[in-house]
Amino acid sequence: MRRYGPALLLLLSGAAVLRITVFSDLYLRYVQSGLKVYLIASGVLLLTLGALSAVRATRTHVDEDETEDEAEGESAEPDDDHDAHGHNHHRTPRIAWLLAIPAAALLLFPPPALGSYSADREAEQRAAQGVGTFPALPSGDPVDLTLGEYTSRAIYDSGKSLTGRTVRMTGFVTRGDNGTWYLARLLITCCAADASTYKIEIKGADAPVNDTWVTVTGTWHPKGKLGSDEAWPPVLDSTSVKTVKEPANPYERR
Repeated sequence: MRRYGPALLLLLSGAAVLRITVFSDLYLRYVQSGLKVYLIASGVLLLTLGALSAVRATRTHVDEDETEDEAEGESAEPDDDHDAHGHNHHRTPRIAWLLAIPAAALLLFPPPALGSYSADREAEQRAAQGVGTFPALPSGDPVDLTLGEYTSRAIYDSGKSLTGRTVRMTGFVTRGDNGTWYLARLLITCCAADASTYKIEIKGADAPVNDTWVTVTGTWHPKGKLGSDEAWPPVLDSTSVKTVKEPANPYERR
């Protein structure tokens, strides 16, 4: 079994990568969609290397058996690099099998996307932009916005383009103190490791369970001076909160 250890680790890792890219959209929990082709290439490469490693291990085993047959009946002192039969000790270190744990977990039990825990730990960071005017919103209500679009207009738009408009946004629930709850979504630039948070305080509705995905419809609730810390996080007076299925890509689009 140890002889085929490296091959098994490579095959397991390759299968895990292809499982979340080719056979599902689970890779979107961890990286941007543009990286899919590179993940697929990596998975295929790992499977190829695993297969080659298995073939090499098999050939080595056959060669060793042939050497044993030829040397049978002869006596020789084993050296430090060989056992009594002249075998080289090319075995997978036991600690290397720990590498199989994350690969097996990804293959069998893919971790969920980042959620309320990450949103709560994220510092209150906002886009480094000054107060100014924004383009007019599309006609018709409700207007579908990302949390980033709503946040930018609520905090920085001197033209107050959100006034009198009904907007609709989708995200997951994260709770605050004293019954406060937020609609949140994470933005990733490359992968989940660099995720940043958009949060919008929701008023006028009871808080759903943490990490529940919902679509919220409502109107802008002005808060604080534009561009100031008091304006963060922006607020929405909700008229409708509907539970929805988590989207295939759970992260905020730019």
